[in-house]
Amino acid sequence: REEADVRNQAETLVYQTEKFVKEQREAEGGSKVPQDTLNSVDAAVADAKAALGGSDIGAIKSAMEKLGQESQALGQAIYEATQAAQAAGGPDGAGAGASGGAEDVVDAEVVDDEREAK
Repeated sequence: REEADVRNQAETLVYQTEKFVKEQREAEGGSKVPQDTLNSVDAAVADAKAALGGSDIGAIKSAMEKLGQESQALGQAIYEATQAAQAAGGPDGAGAGASGGAEDVVDAEVVDDEREAK
């Protein structure tokens, strides 16, 4: 039972990580993540797949832990790249929401007449 659970978790992590890396590589305008980070994640995915090919649960857990760490590093790199992009374009992005007020805004208060009558 434990072996099946560990294998399922590892397979899911491998699948999700591969999908995420693929999306980064195919991103419009290129990946925001440094190539060496993507390569490290690819290596961890390969190690996890190799461990899944065997029957050593300890090796699978170890590979899964390493892949999880590399995946977190990938997420951190994406977060930092996104923050840097937002900081560079901050004033333009902030003004767009404030000046987009073509709608009519109505200030209203909801009154429950039934509740007041009691």
